[in-house]
Amino acid sequence: MSKIIHFQVSPEEAKNEAFLVRRISEEAGVPADQLRYRWNKRSIDARKANIKINCSFEVFEAGESAVLDLDFHPQNVQDKPSIVIIGAGPAGLYAALRALELGIKPIIFERGKDVRSRRRDLAVLNKEGEVNGESNYCFGEGGAGTYSDGKLYTRSKKRGDVLRALKWLVRFGADEDILVDAHPHIGTNKLPALIVAMREAIIEYDGEVHFNAKMTDLILEKGQVKAVEINGEQRIETSEVILATGHSARDIFHLLHDRGVKIEAKPFALGVRVEHTQELIDKIQYHGRLNDDYLPPASYSLVTQVDGKGVYSFCMCPGGIIAPCATDGNEVVTNGWSPSKRNNPYSNSGIVVSVEPSDFKGQENDPFVCLNFQQEVEQRCWEVAGKHQKVPAQRLKDFVDGKVSEDFPRSSYQPGIVSVDLNKVLPPMIAKRLRKAFVDFGQKMRGYLTNDAVIHAPESRTSSPISIPRDPQTCEHVQIHGLYPCGEGAGYAGGIISAAIDGMKCVDAIHQKWNSEQ
Repeated sequence: MSKIIHFQVSPEEAKNEAFLVRRISEEAGVPADQLRYRWNKRSIDARKANIKINCSFEVFEAGESAVLDLDFHPQNVQDKPSIVIIGAGPAGLYAALRALELGIKPIIFERGKDVRSRRRDLAVLNKEGEVNGESNYCFGEGGAGTYSDGKLYTRSKKRGDVLRALKWLVRFGADEDILVDAHPHIGTNKLPALIVAMREAIIEYDGEVHFNAKMTDLILEKGQVKAVEINGEQRIETSEVILATGHSARDIFHLLHDRGVKIEAKPFALGVRVEHTQELIDKIQYHGRLNDDYLPPASYSLVTQVDGKGVYSFCMCPGGIIAPCATDGNEVVTNGWSPSKRNNPYSNSGIVVSVEPSDFKGQENDPFVCLNFQQEVEQRCWEVAGKHQKVPAQRLKDFVDGKVSEDFPRSSYQPGIVSVDLNKVLPPMIAKRLRKAFVDFGQKMRGYLTNDAVIHAPESRTSSPISIPRDPQTCEHVQIHGLYPCGEGAGYAGGIISAAIDGMKCVDAIHQKWNSEQ
């Protein structure tokens, strides 16, 4: 039986294979010429100037297989019962892959384009500022994470489910390092090929994937799903619908509400995206040492409480770029992404304030109260920046001091930035807390609060501002049989891996339901 060993080494030693073999041999008590091992976990301990790498290795006994089981076992589903999946993000794709394993035919309808065609619309958005409402950073094959970073961090406590989700990514082309690194990352440049491989597998085993196929109606009878309408004309009869439409499909929330399907306002977070040079973040986090061949570009995680509200960093992108993520032409939205090497000269992160329905006195029971607030901020930022995809921006210390910035050091946001006083643009409940939080973060990370950093507004698509309530056991909507709210858009996930896990969970629930009915 294999065993796990742990030890710490310097960054240089962690890259020295001959050194590691000797150290593993000593720790495991196995002669070096008989040693068979692989990395199990790897993380950086940079709390002190003497930076260490935490190493964990799996060491195999003689005769024991060291081959990694990627744990994906699909069936051909040509003549099998089918389910409809709305949305081809991680929740929808993983739901389809899990359906193949269980002998269920998945039929995916995605409002946007396939992942490669989608790239052309993003190029137009970045260069010309034109938003395609159905094909953008949020909508299209692969979902919001495909072209906005692909970080795989999750707070899920179900380690088995997390490992399976990661293994499937490796199965479809990701590097095995994602199974090892404490904060795994694939990169926007590599994710599209993985998404294509997943789609090809779904089709190979006789599932279906349809693009430019927007759900325009949900047909219900006596509390039961009967059909979905696609593009206002095609009716698809079905008794099981997995709704995996993501956090930005506002039209779906309105459609459900109009059909009498219960939805609820949900807490989310809103703020700005701050950009520093990566060199500065490396110096702060690595105690003056710049990243090199032995250390990756540094990241950070910050959190504080201001006036009873959490303010925290979100989707931190080392060596990254700030992207325009609007889904409508009369709004602006920022997000960040990094390529696999994280080798751009800038570092960016969302810094956001918690927002709850109770913040809006007298409107707490309005399911759209948080969504309306989100939308109003995005449209306000679009207006003050000149009614195009440029975003309002301000040097960081100028924002804290209430001064309009006269110029900017740089910005990776390709459509461009416009100088404004964000204290007068953002809602007071947001701006006030951000100012205090940045002062606190400057004390926690000396050098962070600098006028060489630039904040871009708004960072508003942190999560869905609406949840779709479902039974925790069956995953079905609390009122509608056959409707399975799923992933980020329904309020049950917060990223690629948690959304993927939730997609699998919903299919498992359908399979269990069908078995119990036989």
